[in-house]
Amino acid sequence: MDRKTPLYEVQKNSGARFISFGGWELPVSYTDIITEHQVVRTKAGLFDVSHMGEIQITGKDAVKALNRLISNDIAQVPAGKILYSPICYENGTVVDDILIYKFSEEELLLVVNAGNTQKDDEWIRSQITGDVKVENLSDKYVQLALQGPEAEDIIKSILDEDTELPGFFRFKEVSLLGMKVLLSRTGYTGEDGFELYLWLPNSCADPEKLWNGILDAGKDKGVAPVGLGARDTLRLEAALPLYGHELSEDISPLEAGLKIFVKMNKDDYIGKAALSRQLDQGLKRKLYGFEMVDRGIPRNGYDVIMDGSRIGYVTSGGLLPTLNKNGGLALLDNPDLKDGETIEIVIRGRKCKAVLVQLPFYKKKYKK
Repeated sequence: MDRKTPLYEVQKNSGARFISFGGWELPVSYTDIITEHQVVRTKAGLFDVSHMGEIQITGKDAVKALNRLISNDIAQVPAGKILYSPICYENGTVVDDILIYKFSEEELLLVVNAGNTQKDDEWIRSQITGDVKVENLSDKYVQLALQGPEAEDIIKSILDEDTELPGFFRFKEVSLLGMKVLLSRTGYTGEDGFELYLWLPNSCADPEKLWNGILDAGKDKGVAPVGLGARDTLRLEAALPLYGHELSEDISPLEAGLKIFVKMNKDDYIGKAALSRQLDQGLKRKLYGFEMVDRGIPRNGYDVIMDGSRIGYVTSGGLLPTLNKNGGLALLDNPDLKDGETIEIVIRGRKCKAVLVQLPFYKKKYKK
């Protein structure tokens, strides 16, 4: 039976339509996906993402031990900042892509993909060494995301004290509506916004009060609850990877275009040798963006054809509502293709013309 977040009943009463996702019963939409997508792009949308996993690493060797497991470099990050990084296997493919919240040199919080939480926990425990403690705290947190141009003003309106909000990819503890909340300027939509972590063992923690309080505070600004359907179209427009699609145990971060998060000047870490070989030998495949020319909706797994031969497949695809076009991402067996080149997507047995385009499809400037 699928798990439910603590906000399941309040969402059900709000008319949410639920789907099964990663072992959870989660809202896919409250009204319709395109409307909710545009709410986030123009106003603000509130997401329940409590299905995400949280794993804490503490101890005097916390930073050193985690750095051996990730391709990015947490040692160079100051306290109060967040780092994005892949975790790789020895062959350079991806266990998961995670966010790391650095509280101090001895306390880190990892936010991991929901469907990978148990796998990540087991992998970290099997690989980590030194004076460290690993705790899976996923059941102890409710996580919300408020995304969109009105998000900052809405958060300011419910702060219990006058305090500066965190900058992009930074976090701090604040008091909202009488509750202590870990507030980070992060998201998965391509918009400015925040993710909020409520620690459930705290006696003042009230997920429903926080959810309703944000919606009430933003009602004059057009805020609305948003489901996973729009979350996917939003992240696709921003070309943000989804584990199991653009990243997986069969795809390396280099192939997925994440070279900036692969540090070759860092001490040895799991997967470094394989990733170094990929760079030395040259990539055999690469992730591209495309927009449809012919009518048709591309989906994950659809074949991509060029000059009569299959050259790869669609990793994610669908409607790009802000552009009013169909498009997606594709992993192709040619790392030298250029924007503007023509490919074909096989949609229900029909070859449909598409054109390669620069990523991301949509880009918004963030406040610093």
